[in-house]
Amino acid sequence: MDLNLKGKKALVTGSTAGIGYAIAKAMATEGADVIINGRKQSSVDAVCKQLTPLVEGQLIGFAGDLSKADEADNLHQQHPDVDILINNLGIFEPVSFEKISDDDWRRFFEINVLSGARLSRLYLPAMKQKNWGRIIFMSSESGIQIPAEMIHYGMTKSAQIAIARGLAEDVAGSNITVNSVLPGPTKSRGVVDFVEDMAEQQGQSFDQFEQDFFEKVRPTSLIKRFATTDEVAAMVCYLASQLASATTGAAVRVDGGVVKSAF
Repeated sequence: MDLNLKGKKALVTGSTAGIGYAIAKAMATEGADVIINGRKQSSVDAVCKQLTPLVEGQLIGFAGDLSKADEADNLHQQHPDVDILINNLGIFEPVSFEKISDDDWRRFFEINVLSGARLSRLYLPAMKQKNWGRIIFMSSESGIQIPAEMIHYGMTKSAQIAIARGLAEDVAGSNITVNSVLPGPTKSRGVVDFVEDMAEQQGQSFDQFEQDFFEKVRPTSLIKRFATTDEVAAMVCYLASQLASATTGAAVRVDGGVVKSAF
């Protein structure tokens, strides 16, 4: 299936590892030119070098913390014309509610929510001028089923869903679509590091921890395993394509059935 991404320019924030890396790779494989973003220049350069021989599209590196307004402005000045914006930048951290400080609430909001809202504000005018664009917020099933162990994270994921829906309403009648994608437990670098650490503490292998996790912590999962980053990236690529022109304002789940609902 040709997703018609050749000639499109995509910005994938937080794309040097995990889901963001998989999205960037998949889009560039489809022929899109992709801006690779990470905070460290060395990481950005390494990903560009690694992927360039494997993909069709051009890779453009931008090192900067896009949760900061000046860095976002700098990116926009260097690359003012982006067809596809994937707001993937985000953090998570299991911590009890009583230990979440005001600074932590602000930090999570600024990184997970405000970064995407700001970039959408910067890039939307050019999309409106061309009457074509794709904006996707990488939310989470945690935005629907707020996890007790990281309420501040769940709050930010709910906020992303709200922004995506509202922005889709704002561009109604145009050829711009705005959606949020809700992965479930996914085998990203951060999750793998966390799981391996927890498994080691409990004297388990990764596979044993994964089995216990889906039996006790996420028993509603229908696939009974962590999704792969490539599985999530495939859905994002489709939503970014011309083929998904009738899908907008949606919260699209790639959660392995963790959300126990048909709707």
